[in-house]
Amino acid sequence: MKQFLQKITTAFLATVLLLGTCAGCARRPAQKASFHIMASFYPVYIMSINITNGIQGVQVDNMAGQQTGCLHDYQLQSADMQALSQANLFIINGAGMESFMSRVTDQLPHLTVLDSSTGVSHITDKTGEVNPHLWVSISNYMQQVQNITAGLEKADPPHAAQYRANADIYLKKLRTLRTRMHTELDHLPHRDIITFHEAFPYFAKEFHLNIVQTVQREPDSQPSAKELAETIRMIRQSGVKAVFAEPQYEQSAAQIIAQESGAAFYKLDPAVTGSYDRDAYLKAMEKNTQTLQKALA
Repeated sequence: MKQFLQKITTAFLATVLLLGTCAGCARRPAQKASFHIMASFYPVYIMSINITNGIQGVQVDNMAGQQTGCLHDYQLQSADMQALSQANLFIINGAGMESFMSRVTDQLPHLTVLDSSTGVSHITDKTGEVNPHLWVSISNYMQQVQNITAGLEKADPPHAAQYRANADIYLKKLRTLRTRMHTELDHLPHRDIITFHEAFPYFAKEFHLNIVQTVQREPDSQPSAKELAETIRMIRQSGVKAVFAEPQYEQSAAQIIAQESGAAFYKLDPAVTGSYDRDAYLKAMEKNTQTLQKALA
């Protein structure tokens, strides 16, 4: 019993010592970055950490964090504005995704903003509104990477060569993936799909898919009973094989439509949330390729 108590006491003291040491580490001030980049949300963040990989003194943060999907209705917090006020550069998706930009530019007129959508061909809906989900197309994503790289070279000349070298490595991976995806998807016999939320028109255009109908255009809305019934009827008449929803949003309506129409239900990921792994976008698109092969073969 005495030996047992001695072991417990020794273990307790070791734990206290370890916690004290870790706490001291946590209180140690972090080294201040010489060039601080704020990315508006996840896809732009993943692009940015690839371009800045391993560059000493360059820090990239994701403003919106993981708590949101797309930024359609994102409300800026005071903490966001405080973080932006300390950034050297704010990288955005553009094309209207960041609906809060007027507030940013009004309150922080000296903040340098890099719009990654420059030169990307836009898709518009029937009302003429631009669809901002550019990055879901690999070709558009690559153009955005190029735009960000050029902007960083201009904004931070001392690291220009490193930015370009990193971008070249990442673009090579993206080109390889794009070629493989075309090889695996271009021959699929079925091209008609139903989607939820308007995230996939650019993807569909690149891989020659036909979005017959988009249900629940806004992710925080729910389709009416009439829209559900009409969609089910249309699928039965047209022979559409698959209904796709996004893992980030409520999927019950898509499951109901699939169940009642006889179409299969699948998930397609627009890569708007995920791990902070530099290869996260590549992995998401690889998984989408596997899903489409199964759904449309």
